[in-house]
Amino acid sequence: MVRVLVPSGALGLNYDAVALQRGIAAKPDIIAIDGGSTDSGPAYLGRGMSKYARSSTKVEWAGLMQARADAGCPLVIGTAGTCGADSAVDWMLDITREIAAEQGRPVKVAVLRSSQHPAEMAQAFTQGRVTPLPNAPDVDAALIESCSNIVALAGAEQITEALNTGADIIIAGRTTDTAIIAALPLQRGCHAGGAWHGAKIGECGALCATNPQSGVILIDFDAEGFTVTPLADGAKATPHTVSAHMLYENSDPFILHEPGGHLDVSKAKYQPLNDTSVRVTGSEWVPSERYTVKLEGARGAGFQTVTMALLRDERYVQNAQIWADEIVGKCSAKVVDRLHLEVDAFSIEIRLLGYSASFGALETKQITPTEICAMGIVTAKTESLSQEIAKLLNPYLLHHPLTQEEEVPTFAFLFSPPEMPRGEVFEFTLNHVLQLENPMDAFTLEVHEIG
Repeated sequence: MVRVLVPSGALGLNYDAVALQRGIAAKPDIIAIDGGSTDSGPAYLGRGMSKYARSSTKVEWAGLMQARADAGCPLVIGTAGTCGADSAVDWMLDITREIAAEQGRPVKVAVLRSSQHPAEMAQAFTQGRVTPLPNAPDVDAALIESCSNIVALAGAEQITEALNTGADIIIAGRTTDTAIIAALPLQRGCHAGGAWHGAKIGECGALCATNPQSGVILIDFDAEGFTVTPLADGAKATPHTVSAHMLYENSDPFILHEPGGHLDVSKAKYQPLNDTSVRVTGSEWVPSERYTVKLEGARGAGFQTVTMALLRDERYVQNAQIWADEIVGKCSAKVVDRLHLEVDAFSIEIRLLGYSASFGALETKQITPTEICAMGIVTAKTESLSQEIAKLLNPYLLHHPLTQEEEVPTFAFLFSPPEMPRGEVFEFTLNHVLQLENPMDAFTLEVHEIG
């Protein structure tokens, strides 16, 4: 049996300290926690930085480093620093050095790097080794080379290589959410389907339990399947909460693709063992003919300035979309005329918060709110140009009437000045896989003796 302790769904989300102590007392074989994902958009990968505050990350990581020492087992974090790029891995390594010095305890740290050189990935694309996943954007070699950061998602094989170093702590770049949990059970011969399925269920900590905010869970892997047990007071796992997690961030509730194959849970059986734990058997791991890893890439998409105005007049609220569309048309024409730009050199959007900002034309709820926030978003090739266009938008958001015959209205800006530069913005560019002859071909491993 292999026992994996998962403190929470991600480092930076906090965890239940009392429940964590229960997990340590249960003598886990490894402590595994995720460090991030693409959930919060492309900027973190584009910039190679963490979403979470360094201060909070350090406090939580210090607690886990102490837990590792108390439990006498390895500690592994995947997708370090939210995005898993080399710069984020170095950020996490620097925090680890600080904590090791403060705790006065030497540690052996294995660092698994996932960053890819854009030029090399462009060459791999031209050679046919980079292929699109369903609904992937159209790319070419030049676009791939323009990425500021590209990462490959490590699987269990790469984590196993890091474990083989005998490190106390493993800081991994971008990994699949499941790899850091599945690696040790697979290495020790546990049921492959159970290892991957249990890893998927445990990837977000107690999100698979009745108290999803509690964080800490324990997963026991064996030769036939796995057992999941939440450790916080009042948290329970049920067949419903456990089976439902296959739907989390997954389009197919029965199939999960990973490097080297896919998980099939169509024959899985979920059995409650008591009021808290659930036992799962029957999951299947299906190896693939090719070994591929997913690539994620982001690149700069221009510079952005945001400005916001409030509409409260009932007539303008009811006709907000007409008003917004007319402003975008008129202001865009003015930009072309006065700044001598092509239409595709910039973009102006007005999103109507409280009305249709989330779904736009796909919005199905037809309601008339008391007020609407009209958020103007200007994107252009330079920051100065973005701000200049936002200033051209300013008088429209402040005074634009629905008709030429009526009195000029005055709306309320939220701030003065209303233009708020957001700096460079980024876009995802890759939803592709890279074929490898050897699982470590796209990854590097280094070992640091700290303290």
